[in-house]
Amino acid sequence: MTAQIPLIDLELALSDDAPPELLDAAREAAEQIGIIQVTNHGVPDELIDGFHDSIGRVLALPRADKAELASPTGHPYRGWRQWPDDFGRLELERFIIGQFGSVEEAKAAGLSDEHAQLYAHPNVWPPQEPGLKDLAARYHDASVGVAEKVLTLYARLLGVPVGTFPTSGRPYYTSFVVNDYPTWTYDDGGDTDQDKLLLLEHADGSALTVLHQRGDYAGLQGRGPDGEWIPVPIVPGALQVFSGHILTKWTNGRLSAGTHRVVAGGSVTRRSTGVFWHPSLDTVIEPLAPFVGPEGSDYEPVLLWDQAKRQVEEYLEVFGRPDQVAAWREGRPYVAELAET
Repeated sequence: MTAQIPLIDLELALSDDAPPELLDAAREAAEQIGIIQVTNHGVPDELIDGFHDSIGRVLALPRADKAELASPTGHPYRGWRQWPDDFGRLELERFIIGQFGSVEEAKAAGLSDEHAQLYAHPNVWPPQEPGLKDLAARYHDASVGVAEKVLTLYARLLGVPVGTFPTSGRPYYTSFVVNDYPTWTYDDGGDTDQDKLLLLEHADGSALTVLHQRGDYAGLQGRGPDGEWIPVPIVPGALQVFSGHILTKWTNGRLSAGTHRVVAGGSVTRRSTGVFWHPSLDTVIEPLAPFVGPEGSDYEPVLLWDQAKRQVEEYLEVFGRPDQVAAWREGRPYVAELAET
């Protein structure tokens, strides 16, 4: 039987009257797939719609106007980007927001002088949408609340104390990412059974990722325990929650990191927004005591800050194109070129 990504009423699952079958479905998905969908999550529909309407107007701007929203320093996790494939065909546009807009803002929020240096590169706010900054902040904070509720649920499912997962301190997120996938109209020929991938398969490095998706086709897919790809249906008002590598390490491998990808399809643009939840930067990521038996663990402890401070360089080493790396080294904007046809 093909595994399924369950739709979980989060408020009901956290209540004293949660049906056992609901909890069993959530536990099975968390252990085998690493992805659940949640409703009754506490994020108002008007906030979700307001943010996506605003960012949608930004992404609908002429390309020349969007190019003005690229990071002025070439930072790959700030502002607008376009992502062509090897033939110069647009696969993806992104608008990316850092957690803080400056070193001073980060320090005012309580980050150390060292940690605050992550935010030396400013966010880019489109003048066409003066309310976007406030909407993004409220949307982010609401998504953090969802992540913390899901951690509470997972503690309950695994039979450990609610406070087992470290949520104290200032949560950190690598970036707040809006992905805009174009309608794919190209005829690639060849094997028609091979899906065109607009986002390659991967699992996130976060503890949890809270994602909203909208569009006319279920292009997001999660990998099941047998390697099959399971479409994540678009459910109005629902949020997707992916387990990341941190949660897998915390649970000593008991909970799976949700491997996922995005395939082309549909007749209109598909859009998603993800908030990547991490604990505070001074957290040592290692298996937590309730999940470690006498045999110990093969996971090595890692300070989250040691990973975060290398993130941009490691990303560019793997995915950066030569002109993008050059722009970053020289501290200037980078806009990838598209093919003319």
